[in-house]
Amino acid sequence: MKIIPCLSLLFLLFSCTSQKKLSYNYTKVESKILVEDKISIRAILTDENYLWYAGDNGNYGKINLKTNEVLNYKIQADTIVNEIRSLAQTKDFIFLLPVANPAIVYKISKKNNSQQIVYSEINEKVFYDSMQFKDELNGMAIGDPTEDCLSVIITNDGGNSWRKVSCNDLPKVVEGEAAFAASNSNLILKKSKSFMVSGGKKSRVFVSKDFGNNWQVFETPIVQGEAMTGIFSADFYNDTIGFITGGNYEKPNDNFSNKAITFDGGKTWKLVADGQGFGYGSCVQFVPNSEGNSLVSVGANGIYYSNNFGNSWVQLNEDKDLYTIRFLDAKTAFAAGRNKIVRLIFSE
Repeated sequence: MKIIPCLSLLFLLFSCTSQKKLSYNYTKVESKILVEDKISIRAILTDENYLWYAGDNGNYGKINLKTNEVLNYKIQADTIVNEIRSLAQTKDFIFLLPVANPAIVYKISKKNNSQQIVYSEINEKVFYDSMQFKDELNGMAIGDPTEDCLSVIITNDGGNSWRKVSCNDLPKVVEGEAAFAASNSNLILKKSKSFMVSGGKKSRVFVSKDFGNNWQVFETPIVQGEAMTGIFSADFYNDTIGFITGGNYEKPNDNFSNKAITFDGGKTWKLVADGQGFGYGSCVQFVPNSEGNSLVSVGANGIYYSNNFGNSWVQLNEDKDLYTIRFLDAKTAFAAGRNKIVRLIFSE
């Protein structure tokens, strides 16, 4: 019998422990209000020190994660700034993209709050929905069609300049197919893949393996066909496991055909918890370090949690005024919506 030295044995034990899959079975959530004001917030994100948020009337700000100090700012412009529903970041900057005409990308220093316009687009149909960076150089934003494709703008220099992708290089959409700016979560960038989701007359998933140069389009079983139906939110745990939700915004209690999961990178989607759990979902997020089996959704029916890939859900909180959610770690998340931002602590 081969004898393993003590140090080697300890290393093996540590390795096995560190690689063990984490599993959560949350049964409750504690909600603490961090901001309470007259503001609508659909875009939040965190960095090492702050929770950043963007809202209506050109308002944005940050919350110190250690002290809970809130600092409020406002876009400096000569005219009224539309509601900001797209928010992204690099290490040193945040980027804000208000909805509607004109579409303007603001690059804002995290250090001194200096503001710079790095992209502008004037079109009566323009309406951007979501924005994200995959690394320090490459970012993307998507919006409703101004022609016969979803609007896509891309940066490759850290947000200093942006270009709009020609419809000749994008999949065509059908009349009445668009994107929803519900929670800054219908654009997902994971490793080498980019995912866009649509709603309305058609509800589909657009996948690119080369950061927007080429796209594949996949059908989904999510409810669709009317102006306010379809996918409102998506999240991918990695580049293969993904989840989409939404439903019928005008019938928020309908919980049929509004949740689906993929295990093959968006090619095929399976309805889950059909006729069960929440109705209209504004935002869904995977719980970090959960191997993709744990998810949390916020929307018209409150905060819901699943620990089995979305096959069943439990309601943890009845707050119906939350539009978006992002996790800081496996047990801590922040959510925002109508007139507030809250810190959520999940426990078993």
